[in-house]
Amino acid sequence: MEFIVKAENLVYKYVAPSSSDENSAGDTTDAGVPLLALNGINVGIKKGEFVAVLGHNGSGKSTFAKHINCLLQPTSGMVWVNGISTADEETIWDIRQSVGMVFQNPDNQIIATIVEEDVAFGPENLGIPPSEIRKRVDEALATVGMSEFAGNPPHHLSGGQKQRVAIAGILAMRPDIIVLDESTAMLDPNGRKEVMKVVKQLNEEEGITIVFITHYMDEAALADRVIVVADGKIVIEGTPAEVFSQIDELKAIGLDVPQAAEIVHKLRNHGINLPQGVVTPQHLVEELEKCLLK
Repeated sequence: MEFIVKAENLVYKYVAPSSSDENSAGDTTDAGVPLLALNGINVGIKKGEFVAVLGHNGSGKSTFAKHINCLLQPTSGMVWVNGISTADEETIWDIRQSVGMVFQNPDNQIIATIVEEDVAFGPENLGIPPSEIRKRVDEALATVGMSEFAGNPPHHLSGGQKQRVAIAGILAMRPDIIVLDESTAMLDPNGRKEVMKVVKQLNEEEGITIVFITHYMDEAALADRVIVVADGKIVIEGTPAEVFSQIDELKAIGLDVPQAAEIVHKLRNHGINLPQGVVTPQHLVEELEKCLLK
């Protein structure tokens, strides 16, 4: 099976910052102590797949995301993107051209004073001819539903609109993969819906591979596959239905489940015959209607 992203025995250690300040218990932080962030990750992501990566804070999910476009490189083990090893310094630029990253705070990614100029920034750095840049900017803004705001200052936009502009800036560079690292964490519910709609569209209509780092279970339920990370290891993996049926296991590592799955779990405990694997509100309504019609 051909994978667009593949990790084998991926280990990443980072060094604790030095500190001579004593904490409240009277202890001192040891400077230079390696801390294990990823501990033997083995995973493959297929071209065109939509994969959600879940985990509590400090689990290693964002550290894994940063290995996909070489923001970090393995302490040991290997990562390949489009068949290219991220350990090869000479091909890092090639990988970064094929992997776009969208981070948590859109204000940290938007640098221009006009929306369309910001979207053009990436292609300009790639040396794309001006006529092609114009075409790409128009297409990217249309794809994320922001064409009417092309001439607006970004600071006049809502959080969801800003994040869509950030995604447009990535799209204009024509990546094969988009990694979204907690990109809805700072948005209100409407902003999150806006971004998720765009993400699903890019995956289903444009065929772009999506790696979606999140702590929102309802967002993860929309993915093709869910990977759960805890203490730097993959502990659960499967379709949303398979993963979110393991409610006790998820709660044991500090994670919740989609609201629909929680409702089904409680109803099943009260003797109502609903199937496991219900993870979306629409699916829940359908199953409840079947029960009522019996």
